[in-house]
Amino acid sequence: MEKTEKPAWLKEAEDSLIRYCGDFSPLMIARADGSYLYTTDGKKILDFTSGQMCSVFGHNHPAILKAMAEAGQQSIHLLSTMLSPAVVELSRKLADLLPEGLDKCLFINTGSESNEVALRMAKLTTGGFEVIGFVGSWHGMTSGAQGSTYSYTRRGYGPAMPGSLAIPAPYAYRCPISHCRDTCDHTCLEAGMALADRQSVGAYAAFIAEPVLSAAGIIDLPTDYLRKLKLRCEERGLLLILDEAQTAFGRLGLNFAFERDGIVPDFLTLSKTLGGGIPLASTITSKAIEEDCYRKGFLNITSHISDPLPAHVGLAMIAVLLEEKMAERAAEQGAYLLQQLKQLQQKYECIGDIRGRGLLLGVEIVKDRETREPDPDLGHSISEYCLQNGLSMNIVRVKGMGGVFRIAPPLNVSRDEIDLGISIMDTSIARALDNSST
Repeated sequence: MEKTEKPAWLKEAEDSLIRYCGDFSPLMIARADGSYLYTTDGKKILDFTSGQMCSVFGHNHPAILKAMAEAGQQSIHLLSTMLSPAVVELSRKLADLLPEGLDKCLFINTGSESNEVALRMAKLTTGGFEVIGFVGSWHGMTSGAQGSTYSYTRRGYGPAMPGSLAIPAPYAYRCPISHCRDTCDHTCLEAGMALADRQSVGAYAAFIAEPVLSAAGIIDLPTDYLRKLKLRCEERGLLLILDEAQTAFGRLGLNFAFERDGIVPDFLTLSKTLGGGIPLASTITSKAIEEDCYRKGFLNITSHISDPLPAHVGLAMIAVLLEEKMAERAAEQGAYLLQQLKQLQQKYECIGDIRGRGLLLGVEIVKDRETREPDPDLGHSISEYCLQNGLSMNIVRVKGMGGVFRIAPPLNVSRDEIDLGISIMDTSIARALDNSST
């Protein structure tokens, strides 16, 4: 693609801001509403990423705005040891949504923090320090969470936390142990755990996993995998932490992703979807684990732990999830979106694989369907043309991933908006292919 001159505002931004994610988007966003972003120069952009996967019920949902206004009339921040009615009610409402064994909540701000809390508690209650994660995972940018984040973000920042171990993720399209093709019989789990056992010094604490590895390119843990993983953890004294930052609150067609497999993790961490665009995260565990940690002097104080304003928003999010039947919407609209994407796949050979659940879908771009050779440059070109044509989509460009689109529109996206997104993708793929052949 031809490079265009940077707008003046972007040059100014680069003069005063630390560039924390490579290059900033060339769009200046004036406001957001529902499924759309509106730029300062009048463009309307359909948002198929729900912001940073956080505006799960659309941008500026009226219930969230109302909750923020109500909080502003009461209290927005308190001393960390002080509680508000909203925080207590949110803990009860969340526990009511979850099965027995996920009974006690702690509220912080980000997914990184929620995973840090779970890891700290797992280490305290087990007495171990070794944590296993998946290759390609993303659990956060703080030291403990980053230690179990096996993406390119590990490089260049020195040693990770001691005891960080990794096993291959069940990536059926590109089997990590060259065993399967397009299906997974869980051999990678058995091989991975055996490898971890050989590396362990006998101080296991936890296994941390996402039900769908999003940053790794939408790697969906196959049916029954989580049940087997829970058994392997129990055999070794590992506590299972499920990071549902992106998969909770209806995104996969269920209130929580783990419900499909009928298991209960030792810890559930929530973040992005819990706050709907407001910084709110939670670590949830059993009464027994919480009691053990309490007796051992568990301490985790941050400046904005248990703040009232985010708790008000969390209560509104639960109400919207249930009253507007968001999980059912995601299942229905996700099936329609998947059908439309498969029609695009029939039209374009560069679409090698489509995978995911509900309204969290991945589209992998390849040079050749048979060899499955990745084509991240084509994927990036498609992404750029989509943005020019009014569609925001996130492309995973991690080396070896081939360029995988993460498609995650708000759960209340309409059929017309899905059709518009597919139409823009169609036009953009055709243009990118035409440009690559000239």
